Amino acid sequence: MTTARKSYTPPRPRPPPAAAAAAAAAGAMGRLGWSWLLRRALLCFVLVTLWEAASGQIRYSIPEETEKGSFVGNLAKDLGLDLKHLSEVGVSFTSRGRTHYFALNYENGSLQTAERIDREQLCARLEKCLLNFQILLQEKMKLLGVEVEISDLNDNAPSFESGEVEIKISELASPGSRFPLHEAQDPDLGINSLQDYQLSGSEHFSLHVQTKPDGAKHRVKALELVLEKPLDREEEAVHNLILTAIDGGDPARSGTAQIRITVVDANDNTPVFSQPVYTVNVMENIPKSSRVITVKATDLDEGINKEIKYSFRKNKEKTSKIFQLDARTGHITVVGDLDYEESALYEFEIQATDGGDRFDISKVEISVSDVNDNTPELAISMVVNSVPEDSPPGTVIALLNVHDQDSGENGEVTCSIPSSLPFQLKKSFENYYSLVTDRALDREQEAAYNITVTATDHGAPPLSTSATISLQILDTNDNPPRFEQAAYTGYVRENNPRGASILSLQASDPDWGENARVTYSLLLPLLPGGEGSESPVSSSISIHSESGAVYALRSFDYEQLRELRFQVQAQDGGSPPLSTNVSVTLWILDQNDNSPEILYPASRSDGSTGVELAPRSSEPGYLVTKVVAVDADSGQNAWLSYQLLKATEPGLFRVGLQSGEIRTARSVLDKDALKQSLVVLVKDNGQPPLSASVSVTVVLADSLPQILSELSSLSASAAAAAGGGGGAEPQPGLTLYLGIAVASVSGLFFSFLLGLLALRLRRWRNSQLLESGASGNFSGVPVSQFVGIDGVRAFLHSYSQEASLTAGSRKSQLHFPQPNYSNTLSSQKSCDVKDPFLLGEEIIGNKNDEQTTFRLPPSSVTHQAGSSENTDGREVLRCDIRCSCSYQKK
Repeated sequence: MTTARKSYTPPRPRPPPAAAAAAAAAGAMGRLGWSWLLRRALLCFVLVTLWEAASGQIRYSIPEETEKGSFVGNLAKDLGLDLKHLSEVGVSFTSRGRTHYFALNYENGSLQTAERIDREQLCARLEKCLLNFQILLQEKMKLLGVEVEISDLNDNAPSFESGEVEIKISELASPGSRFPLHEAQDPDLGINSLQDYQLSGSEHFSLHVQTKPDGAKHRVKALELVLEKPLDREEEAVHNLILTAIDGGDPARSGTAQIRITVVDANDNTPVFSQPVYTVNVMENIPKSSRVITVKATDLDEGINKEIKYSFRKNKEKTSKIFQLDARTGHITVVGDLDYEESALYEFEIQATDGGDRFDISKVEISVSDVNDNTPELAISMVVNSVPEDSPPGTVIALLNVHDQDSGENGEVTCSIPSSLPFQLKKSFENYYSLVTDRALDREQEAAYNITVTATDHGAPPLSTSATISLQILDTNDNPPRFEQAAYTGYVRENNPRGASILSLQASDPDWGENARVTYSLLLPLLPGGEGSESPVSSSISIHSESGAVYALRSFDYEQLRELRFQVQAQDGGSPPLSTNVSVTLWILDQNDNSPEILYPASRSDGSTGVELAPRSSEPGYLVTKVVAVDADSGQNAWLSYQLLKATEPGLFRVGLQSGEIRTARSVLDKDALKQSLVVLVKDNGQPPLSASVSVTVVLADSLPQILSELSSLSASAAAAAGGGGGAEPQPGLTLYLGIAVASVSGLFFSFLLGLLALRLRRWRNSQLLESGASGNFSGVPVSQFVGIDGVRAFLHSYSQEASLTAGSRKSQLHFPQPNYSNTLSSQKSCDVKDPFLLGEEIIGNKNDEQTTFRLPPSSVTHQAGSSENTDGREVLRCDIRCSCSYQKK
């Protein structure tokens, strides 16, 4: 048999139950004393304690149960912020909790409570209740930690788990036997927590309170009911006691429980556990329904008094949510989720009770080992959604906070971003990271970024979480427009319609929005006339400012303008705008819009042309004359071909297809008429071809007298035919014609003499000009016609006639040389030649090596000087005359 422990207490008078309770309360008040009242009075004030820690945190202290809006501390003053600019600084609070208990008053800069604060709800049994949060100064990009300590108030009364307790005690129980009682619970701490117990209602029992030292404070370790006198079931089967629990607050709070003691028959053996303390270590991820430990108690009694039942003591509700105890076997299994972060150690008591209500108590300690079962928490405290592309390196994009509820290496977190991105993470404050730009940004290469920030712990295996930050890159005007080609070349046919599209220019700008809008304009060259002078470009073309299409403002003429060069400027819409220039060459393409122009033989105003002379003795192939024509077009449109369209004697003459030379095709016959009329057609090679024609009159005679005689014979024949033939006398008409012919020859001779005299006088007057470098040239002839003039001159050089003039004689004689088959383009370098197309032509003759100048009518073309000689006392001037004669029958 086990003997119960005993303790002796001197007997004292038994007061009435009500008086005993009042006396107990008065005694408690006396024991508390004025020290408790002083502490309570100090707690009624709002105590604010502020100090700056080495870590950069600001700390305050306030009592719990403070009303909403109560003053905590002057945050603006402690941070050194100006109240006027407090709202502009951008102050925000960050914390990991869901509830924000504090707020900032922007009017006075004070930190105030935002919610009612219950210390017991927040911190339970912790000695120090601290609320931590961070203050973010957005303008300064600075974080400060704030710690507020919540001090305890006596706002909770002690309470028992059950208001009624039933205890069965054997009548054989010896005085001094102890029976454990459930302790009262008080959530308050320190002096406000449970301090003392009082028992009233029976003299058979007393109360034993066992405390344990804890610094200057004392906490109840065990509460036992002590049997003071032997029990007699027959005398009193039930005893009703009142147990009062009192705390140390001011005023003191208390709680009571009714104890009902039933006296039963003897059960003299108490169950005994095999261990006073059971200790076990489990992982926090242990599966549910897993057995953790088994407790074992034995009882030496027999029968129903030997049957043992196991049960939890204290905090049954909380413990039973996580663990399950088999009342019969003592197996303890896991039924809830173990979480190392919530509790690393579970302590509870197991009571083994036999059938006679004897019991024993043992303690169970279950240690939970941490497992890397919590992924890191990644929160974005501040983020910028867009930045300009010219932002300097180091520009802050976002502030991030990381936290891992695991401990040790499992709670160490590393943040990272892809290395290919132009950003980097910098640790700024505790678990805060700053996402900043690492190098220059370029919107044209990447207009937006999706930055994935990954937080990875150091557990095995490691766990990670990620967050994506979307960042838009704002455009700046840093790219000028770019043309698709370095230079543009366009082609347009002449005679184009006005407003026709010639070509299109295209420039692109990699910028965005208004910075990428391109407008086109012409850059007009600066003319010598100054700003008032109009450029041919501005009057010829225009460009569409939006599309870049170039349009013709007028119809182009290839013969006037063959090439047009200008520049086009492409300018974007940025500020300031950027531009690029490109050179454009516009070529005018020729069309066959000009008919051939015949230069020789030239037509007079009356439509007639000069008369060409051809000896009757000329052989086939003799060059009679040459038709010279030009075409203002170019290319194949200017290729000319010649053909004989009509002739008096078909087959007598032929025309060179390419050269335009009129040559005899056969020998001249006696039957061939003196006057031959030819029509030569000149045609270009355009599509469709254009043409022009000229009439050429050729006189077949060996000399001028022969021409006159032929004309006389023709007149006589005509007269004879008119008179009917026979020896009739000459008709008056024939005599008239002969007189006119003689008068014409005489007049021509006198004209030569007068002209010779006038030209010599003019030569003497202009000798100074000639000596100073004045010479016949083609400066007055347009360049576009120079080639035609050269061709005509070359052709005319090949036609040289020799004339002999007798000084002092009124007669003249022309001698025709033998046919000349020289190259029609060759020039006689021995002669001094003037331009045949001047108003008057000079004939220069040498007399004793002295030049003599004659002026011929404009019908004369050119000449070549010769030498003078004396023949039979007569001075003969020899000159080579190139002329064309026209003959008209009157």
